[in-house]
Amino acid sequence: MGVVILLVMAAGVALMLTRRLPTAFALALLAVAIAFLAGAPFTGKNSVLDTVLQEGAPALAATMIAIILGSWLGKLLDETGIAGTLVRKIVEFGGDRPTVVALGVLAVSALVGTVTGSAPAAMLAGIIGIPAMIAVGVPKVTAAGTVLMGIAVGIPFELPLWQFFSTALELPIPTVRGFMVKLFPFALAAALAFVLVETRRRGTEHAWSLKSVDSPGSPGSSGAKPRSRRAELGDAPWYALLAPAVPLVLALGFELAIIPSLLAGVLYALVTTTRPGKMNKRLLRTLYGGFEVAAPPLVLFIAIGILLAAVKLPGAVDALEPLVKAVSPQNPVVFVLVFTLLVPLCLYRGPLNVFGLGAGIAGVLIAAGIYPAVAVLGMATSYNQVFGVADPTSTQTVWSAQYAGVSPQQVMVRTLPYVWAVALGGLCVTAATYL
Repeated sequence: MGVVILLVMAAGVALMLTRRLPTAFALALLAVAIAFLAGAPFTGKNSVLDTVLQEGAPALAATMIAIILGSWLGKLLDETGIAGTLVRKIVEFGGDRPTVVALGVLAVSALVGTVTGSAPAAMLAGIIGIPAMIAVGVPKVTAAGTVLMGIAVGIPFELPLWQFFSTALELPIPTVRGFMVKLFPFALAAALAFVLVETRRRGTEHAWSLKSVDSPGSPGSSGAKPRSRRAELGDAPWYALLAPAVPLVLALGFELAIIPSLLAGVLYALVTTTRPGKMNKRLLRTLYGGFEVAAPPLVLFIAIGILLAAVKLPGAVDALEPLVKAVSPQNPVVFVLVFTLLVPLCLYRGPLNVFGLGAGIAGVLIAAGIYPAVAVLGMATSYNQVFGVADPTSTQTVWSAQYAGVSPQQVMVRTLPYVWAVALGGLCVTAATYL
């Protein structure tokens, strides 16, 4: 039966790769199929309806709340001009020096990446940052990659991500936080190497993004007027620019819980930029806007919770354990070599993508006792560094590439060696620490 379950998983991957079904729908259907194949009853204990669907759907509720709050804070950073001000100040400081401007945008992208991931983070840093980099001669692919590599630097400190791994892998937040801190130096080194190597190796290209040229009044274009929001609001106050760092300082420095930390960031951004009479309207407007941004990941996390519940059913664990154990390396050196070579399987919504079937595989590895949960955490987070930058199907990669006027595949080819090295570093730490 284990072979049949693996074949069904492969069929699910094919549905996602060919886009016959959206990822969330494919994962939910896959979960139900696995449950039936594992011999789960229709209702009752360890059943399809009561365990997989009823208990699985809200299993990642804490993560979903964190996603909503992160999206809310992201909308506030946009509407209040905090994100735009950060990028403009960096661009003004960098002047006409391509490497300095790129490093500045990288830093802002990293800061924004700690608040919210995916396309919203790319847009907050890239709407101004990408045209500014191209204007001073940074090649288009490098400009798009710089924003993505910057977001990847912030990913180890993205609080909703901490909550996701904590809930999905049943690990305490301090354990997740501890490994993320170890992963951060690799992400930072790779991002700095990308900017320094690519801006010098490719030279300067004084060409403009067609996307930006065709957009009237786009920032930095010839004869363009300032963005309307800047004209209305001006630059955000200097002390408001600390808003993206508030949740991180509270969660990392003071070990405050994730949801209160994010709420504190929301309140700080609001109070430092908004007059008292306008706070209520801005709070509601940005909250509703945050829900729109958060809707796609919320649906995905519901499906992931359902899939995790299915693969943890006793019948599924008993069927898959001997097969998975037979192909899972136990020697630390072999572990690093094998899973480093398998890095491309997290691209294109592949089977090791933690926000897809990879979550189910992680659940099997833990439920079957093949690896300790902390080792699975190290593997999953290392792969996530690759997916968050180089996957041509991820929303942040698609948006950044298209906004810069290049294809997502071009960005993947240029960034993959750097994030592959990050994954290697994370897997080495995992093997040395937990195996």
